[in-house]
Amino acid sequence: MNDSSIFRRPVSRRSLIGGGLAAAATLGLAACAPAGSKGATAAGDIKFWDMVWGTGNTYTAKAKSIANGYTPSGKNRGVTYQSVPWANWYQTFTSAAASKTTPAVSTGAAFLPFAFLEQGAVAPADGLVDLLTKNGANDFLPGLLPAMKTSHGYAAVPWSLDLRVLWYRESLLEKAGADVPTDWDGFVAAGTALKKKNIIGLGLAGGSTTTDAQHTVSALMINNGGGLFAEDETPDAVTDRNIETLDFLNELVRKGIIDPGSASYTSTNLATSWTNGTVGMGFNQTGLDKTFPKDQQKDLVVASPLKGPHGDTGTVYYINPLMMFKTTPSQASSEAFAAWYLDQIHGFWTSGVETDLPVKKSITNLPVIQNNPNLVKSIDEWQPIGKTIGAKAPSAFSALNAVDGGSASATFVQQIIQGKQSSKTILETLQSSLEKTIK
Repeated sequence: MNDSSIFRRPVSRRSLIGGGLAAAATLGLAACAPAGSKGATAAGDIKFWDMVWGTGNTYTAKAKSIANGYTPSGKNRGVTYQSVPWANWYQTFTSAAASKTTPAVSTGAAFLPFAFLEQGAVAPADGLVDLLTKNGANDFLPGLLPAMKTSHGYAAVPWSLDLRVLWYRESLLEKAGADVPTDWDGFVAAGTALKKKNIIGLGLAGGSTTTDAQHTVSALMINNGGGLFAEDETPDAVTDRNIETLDFLNELVRKGIIDPGSASYTSTNLATSWTNGTVGMGFNQTGLDKTFPKDQQKDLVVASPLKGPHGDTGTVYYINPLMMFKTTPSQASSEAFAAWYLDQIHGFWTSGVETDLPVKKSITNLPVIQNNPNLVKSIDEWQPIGKTIGAKAPSAFSALNAVDGGSASATFVQQIIQGKQSSKTILETLQSSLEKTIK
């Protein structure tokens, strides 16, 4: 089908219910032909699980094609590719870990390898990092590999990046006579001008089936030098900077720059609001423009990072990991395949099936990236200031897996959008919930 004639939304586990809200039903995994074994399951092959990323079925078809091209060398084993749906992902992995039926190599949710490394289910990726370095393929963007380092070793290696950037619709700001904001005061001014034209200034989806609003609030907290955790990885929500951030969001609610109905919006509601011209600005994934018809995509522009009240810049990102499990029949084979696979993933971007950012400099230098000014700005200006939701800690940690997308975070953002409680009260409620969640 022609993209200009359909509405195409990227597949992201962050548009689904988070792991803490996973349903109890067990979903089957979509088995695909084994890689490196010419279409028949070979005894002793290592298993590769891959989540449904990017454009969904077209992504999976490309990933299967790449994996099927793997030819092991020496004593290394072949690979069997298996596509794994995001629905019920948390239960899928935890059940597999409990029964010791995890794969050898897998992609997955950003903080899952940190929890599994601590539990002893994931194999440290130090050997893989050494192999990449030896092969001259350790060319990750700044800060991404260090963010995977823990006291137990590397929890995983990055393979793509879910980064939140500020988008605006150029025609709508022009219609409102608004300048592109460069700081929080400028954002209020632009949002106020858009409101006079009945356009939402900050698009959010705060319903229980999406984590969109949670990402926006996290991005703004980090933008103001705040965050939900202290450097020692303990919950630390009630801080002056966080209160200041919620006060800013409360101002946007009071002035109608945030739609009060967005507390129950789904990701589909928000996507529709973007495409029908009722949203003028918002934090979103770097592939947002790809969800628009071709003739409208040039109207979507990535702004430069906002400066917070104290001059801070920052945003939230989620490093999509490639992890290795101890259930592998051969750790050397796991590392050999993972290293090879990372050398092939440029095909996701050259074929247009991936909507997140690449994590390797060699891929960001490709024409398909460099010819897209929104991607260039995202890589050059936004990626270096990105942090995880555990922003103040030097790297991600296992507790984030229990918090990411959970009920505490969902309630938190809905309370912000409803605008009925003080910022401090909302943060105190969140603090209590976080402490209970990570006990």
